[in-house]
Amino acid sequence: MRFARRLLAPQPGWTATADVVVVGSGIAGLTAALALRARGPRVLLITKSVLASGSTIWAQGGIAAALDPRDTPDAHLADTLVAGAGLCDPAAVEVLVTEGPARVRELAGLGAAFDLDAAGEISLTREGGHGTRRIAHAGGDATGAEISRALVARIEAVRNDPGIEVIEHALVLDLLTGAPGPDGGPGPICGVTLHVMGAGSRDGVGAALAPAVLLATGGIGQVYPSSTNPSLATGDGLAAALRAGATVADMEFVQFHPTVLWLGAGAKGQLPLVSEAVRGEGALLVDTDGVRFMPDIHPLAELAPRDVVAHAIVRRMAATGADHVYLDCRHLDADFVHERFPTIHARLLAEGIDLASDLVPVAPAHHFHSGGVLTDLVGRSDVPGLYAAGEVACTGVHGANRLASNSLLEGLVFAHRAADDVATRLAAGELPRVEPVERSGPAGLCAAAARPRIQRLAQKGPGVIRTGADLDVAAAGLAGVPTTPDAAPGVVASPQTAEWETTNLHQVASVLTATASARTESRGGHYREDHPAAADAWLVRLAARLDPDGGLALTRAPLTPGVEA
Repeated sequence: MRFARRLLAPQPGWTATADVVVVGSGIAGLTAALALRARGPRVLLITKSVLASGSTIWAQGGIAAALDPRDTPDAHLADTLVAGAGLCDPAAVEVLVTEGPARVRELAGLGAAFDLDAAGEISLTREGGHGTRRIAHAGGDATGAEISRALVARIEAVRNDPGIEVIEHALVLDLLTGAPGPDGGPGPICGVTLHVMGAGSRDGVGAALAPAVLLATGGIGQVYPSSTNPSLATGDGLAAALRAGATVADMEFVQFHPTVLWLGAGAKGQLPLVSEAVRGEGALLVDTDGVRFMPDIHPLAELAPRDVVAHAIVRRMAATGADHVYLDCRHLDADFVHERFPTIHARLLAEGIDLASDLVPVAPAHHFHSGGVLTDLVGRSDVPGLYAAGEVACTGVHGANRLASNSLLEGLVFAHRAADDVATRLAAGELPRVEPVERSGPAGLCAAAARPRIQRLAQKGPGVIRTGADLDVAAAGLAGVPTTPDAAPGVVASPQTAEWETTNLHQVASVLTATASARTESRGGHYREDHPAAADAWLVRLAARLDPDGGLALTRAPLTPGVEA
């Protein structure tokens, strides 16, 4: 199939200018915006809803860092490499674990109120894949919400500062780029086009012009029919980067959270997860016959890496003919469970379930995407002036599977590094302003009505357990989705938010399916039932990019950018 190189949209009716455009208001976007403002560049921060709407607010478990004097960055590095199943970039992981502790302490200094122990130090707990307690949390199970609150408060405090402007309720449509380079590579970044929803001086489609853009748009949750991700997570930044010519990588590695509340076969949209931290405090997994099964699967039992637990649950469900298993906290102190996990407890009570006294029905659902826009150690993509941080980026930290609670730390650490690099390059005149040009290739648009079909195909093809045959069916089905009204007479589609989001989901699902089909092995978050073993030949990063005509090209890339495998 041929991919659209831009979304079908009206011409911009207004223009804004800045030195840097930051897209997204989770931990990565907010951190980058604050760091850039402190360095001097004029920042335009764009968010799809309100400032506090980023995916960060949903993070229950916490943020991982070697804060305990008995812990070390080397130990954190070792646990991360094990979880990544051979595909982490060791250099990126070293950056994460060595800079992480100071960044977490800085976050506390900005006002994030982490839970403290009796000695007044940050309280630490343990989650799956970690060899020791190194997870800082806040409000028991509301870590992301507290971090978001603290960062948003810092942004709100400088809202009237001429050095920073915030545009809320805005969907970024496409990246603007200049003329291609002499080697035919993507042209430099010139800014973004965006659609502001609602009335005001800036509404409808406009253009924000800047010589640098930092994407912090989160993940791809709504590619699947059920996910722990918010409804805003439609892969917008990733798809826009792909259309602009950026390389994406590790797209096939999708983390399905093992313990998402099972609400019936027809449940869809954002589902509540039951945090890994619950198992970290001693909760057990039992099947519908009451049999505990994880000790026979992995030495860490319920605290095994998430892919191991998710696959074990799926297999146990198949063996028992059930569509869920149970999480059992009944042997734990009830007061402790309620106090440690107040948010989860309240959410479960809304469904008539008491976390401390009832068996909690759970099943795997989409949770996190380890792939994204391929970046180096300072967040640069291969499109000049385009940066990415957080879940939209592929830094190489996660490899084939994310270690629990590394995602918030990754967004924090690499957003700082990207902001520093952007500010340094702007000051040195290395990111000049250029005029945007229209990219080659067709404009695209999918009807919003196609979204459920796209989601079903993603679930059938690159789901928890994959086969070549199912991936072929998914690829053919996705290729058959009409992508422009003029190519499919009778299709009802107009340039508007639902259609733009659906087009992004279609492109992301198509690349995800292609890469999952190409990787003929099982590793981390990619499990092929027809190729159940890992293969040394696949100890490489699978990269993808669009050619000028919209064709998708897959290549094998080294784990560390610029270093041969």
